[in-house]
Amino acid sequence: MTELLAGDGFRLRRATLDDVPFLVDLSRHAAVEPFLAAVSPWREEELAAEIERSRAEPEHHGRLALEVPDGDGWAPAGALAYEVSNRRSRIAHLFGVMVDPRFRGRRLAEEATRVLVRHLVFELDYHRVQLEVYGFNEHGMRVFERAGFVREGARRKAYQRQGAWHDGVLYGVIREDLE
Repeated sequence: MTELLAGDGFRLRRATLDDVPFLVDLSRHAAVEPFLAAVSPWREEELAAEIERSRAEPEHHGRLALEVPDGDGWAPAGALAYEVSNRRSRIAHLFGVMVDPRFRGRRLAEEATRVLVRHLVFELDYHRVQLEVYGFNEHGMRVFERAGFVREGARRKAYQRQGAWHDGVLYGVIREDLE
């Protein structure tokens, strides 16, 4: 994705190094951090490296900034990321979906996910997009189901977070679901 992806009241663009402070702060927000994968890159140097990789291999990696109109410009409101999971079978993995709590209630995560998935499938020719959320993330599960994902199963007590074991709930959407 080199161009902007536009939605109703938002846009997605490839993140730049200028976005790193916002992404780090958002990933540390008390209303966001518990729902992000602990193994995802959330330190400045890790995010910077991922952004560079996203720019070098845009068809296989993407760290995207979610923005909303703000006067004559755009304000950062969240982020999404994807990476190739299986090149031969054309599977992309969606992760790092987060919205600044100040912008919640607008269905930005749902709509931005829908726009990105359609881009991955119809423009970048992925056959399948998949993701995983913690079993305690009921809001996230509703968001992804409204965005067209199908719940496919769970990894039982696969992740230790906040002193307890939690399921990882698996979701997928395939090209045929969108046609």
